[in-house]
Amino acid sequence: MTARNIAAAGCLAAMLAALAFLPGRWYLLMWVPFAVGAYQVCRLHRRTALVLVLLGGAALPLAAGTEPPNSSDDMYRYVWDGRVQRAGIDPYAYPPSAPELARLRDGFLWPDASNWCVPSGCTLINRPDVPTIYPPVAEALFAAVPAGGRERPMQLTMAAFAFGTTVLLWYALRRLGRDPRRAVLWAWCPLVALEAGNNAHVDVAAVGLAAAALFVLARAPSRRAAALGGVLLGLAVATKLTPALLGPALWRRRPVAVAVAAAGAVAAVYLPHVLAAGPAVLGYLPGYLHEEGYANGSRFALLSLLLPAPLVAPAAVLLLTAAALYVLRTADPDRPWRGAAVMVAAALLVTAPAYPWYALLLVMLIAYGAPAEWLALALAGTLTQLATDLGLAQSTVQRATYAAALLVIAGGLLLRRRRTAAGIGSSDAYRGAAAADRPVAADGRAGTAPRGPRV
Repeated sequence: MTARNIAAAGCLAAMLAALAFLPGRWYLLMWVPFAVGAYQVCRLHRRTALVLVLLGGAALPLAAGTEPPNSSDDMYRYVWDGRVQRAGIDPYAYPPSAPELARLRDGFLWPDASNWCVPSGCTLINRPDVPTIYPPVAEALFAAVPAGGRERPMQLTMAAFAFGTTVLLWYALRRLGRDPRRAVLWAWCPLVALEAGNNAHVDVAAVGLAAAALFVLARAPSRRAAALGGVLLGLAVATKLTPALLGPALWRRRPVAVAVAAAGAVAAVYLPHVLAAGPAVLGYLPGYLHEEGYANGSRFALLSLLLPAPLVAPAAVLLLTAAALYVLRTADPDRPWRGAAVMVAAALLVTAPAYPWYALLLVMLIAYGAPAEWLALALAGTLTQLATDLGLAQSTVQRATYAAALLVIAGGLLLRRRRTAAGIGSSDAYRGAAAADRPVAADGRAGTAPRGPRV
């Protein structure tokens, strides 16, 4: 066993030890062995790398799921929505506190004391007085997860989706002529392990569907492939709305077929709920957007530093529209992940979410081939969420970390352009992992980078 093999395996062991022995806020330390280990894995022989990538992709979410969710209570709403559907009730029809659902309450989701208490009782379910916010594919998944076992079945389900995405990325990168070792950037990412295995966020299922759509649409330009890719994209959007950000990059090839197929998939899964619940299928989405400050501009942490309050929301819309038009014009249909990453990164910088799981989509795009330093956005979300636990003001941390992430992204872009102009480097930022955006020979060695449109 070489020193590089030992170093990579040691980094994985350190990440697993952190999950086993450290309290929640100290999971930040996992980012150090992740960065070192991913760098080493991308320099190993492909067979050795495959073993480590798959081992980490399976073990890290499972280890994270050995305790109840420690930074989000969304999973309890998932469990409740699944229970409601198995009882034959449409999940959009009633909020959890409705008297019509009283017979479904138990001591697990409705304990004697909790952070959420309403006249009908205390519950682990967040916002119990409002209907669900989750789209139909997510709801179908919640209903399919086995009942009983408290948190564990949902955690195992999302851990399985995370691992499935790891396998898909390795396969897709190999079939696309890219270095499959780059899948380590998803498989070992601390954010993936924690948000899939511990908090069990449904975002990981949406990301898996989006990853499949990217593969199908990048690999084959036929109308049938475009329709299949569009269906997968539509199902991803009907799981969590954020994959809609991929649209401008994926519409560069056969836009009509992709758009029609995606819209058809969304319409098909919504139709049964529309017939059962009518306009209530929107759930709490309008209220959530208002609660989070999208309407009055308070949600946009960086823009609010630069602009007066009345201009913040219009400026956010303008920036995101400009980003979408830029991606729509410049994205390479053979490498759609690069344009898609620009769109997702722009959305994260504009909205600066305090919820790190929103960055899972970007982590997947980075594994496909977007610049690795853009992981700074995932770390910014994590630090923002943990600010209070660290004794810091969340708004201050939010602005500082997202501003720092913007500087990291800008610095990486400038460095790559200088290297490219000098003829001494590729367009990738993470030379070991990032050499992965080049064609790869059968023995795992990177070949010559193809020339094409840059995003």
